[in-house]
Amino acid sequence: MKIRIISWNVAGMRAAVKKGLYDFMKKDKADIFCFQEVKAKIGQIPGGAPKNYYFFLNDAEKAGYSGVATYSKMEPRTVIVGNRDNDWDAEGRVLISKFDEFTLLNVYFPNGKRDRGRLQYKLDFYEYFLKYINNLREQGEKVIFCGDVNTAHEKIDLARPKENSNTSGFLEIERKWMDKLEKEGWIDTYRCLHPEDVTYSWWDQFTRARDRNVGWRIDYMFMDEKLEKNLKEAFILTGVYGSDHCPVGVEMEI
Repeated sequence: MKIRIISWNVAGMRAAVKKGLYDFMKKDKADIFCFQEVKAKIGQIPGGAPKNYYFFLNDAEKAGYSGVATYSKMEPRTVIVGNRDNDWDAEGRVLISKFDEFTLLNVYFPNGKRDRGRLQYKLDFYEYFLKYINNLREQGEKVIFCGDVNTAHEKIDLARPKENSNTSGFLEIERKWMDKLEKEGWIDTYRCLHPEDVTYSWWDQFTRARDRNVGWRIDYMFMDEKLEKNLKEAFILTGVYGSDHCPVGVEMEI
């Protein structure tokens, strides 16, 4: 069975729909869409989404903030919604869908902020998250996670690494966590299949950085190394607009 999964930080669901989000979904026809930073409560999600998807939302307690949403053509056997089922997500950051073939985590990782005011929160979240997915794997689950990780891993993953070496999102301590992630058997699907490609997924809107392609690759699709044999393609859809991020995704044979 072929599975196509798309992940996209939409920077506000309501704004993204006005810019053509549902049209993109209808055209792309992915089996699963994972959206981050939806910034909407359930009653604020616009109508008009494709009809053939199950819909799940983890909204933040704070209005207009964070939030993740998953649309799936396949009905999950279990859905775990953030802080309603665990004690480490109080900001609408995690939505877990468990299928017979795999377990998918849709995640909006914290931003450390330029003043580093949220850096420790981000690092704590990273560590707890890694323990959580390692535990799922130890229980025999085939795990995939996707979302805005808010860190560029290597110099190839951002246009100006030297200038941003002291900026949260490219700090050594953040990048070391991603090193640890890979050492513990989690595969960056895009880099696995495209080791030399220079492609970004986020651009600063205020400086019109997308026009100059001065970007960062901070949106990822990771999977357990045991699933590498199932991975057929990984991609970054730089031609899709509607947010300061663009969609990323994979195609798999399950």
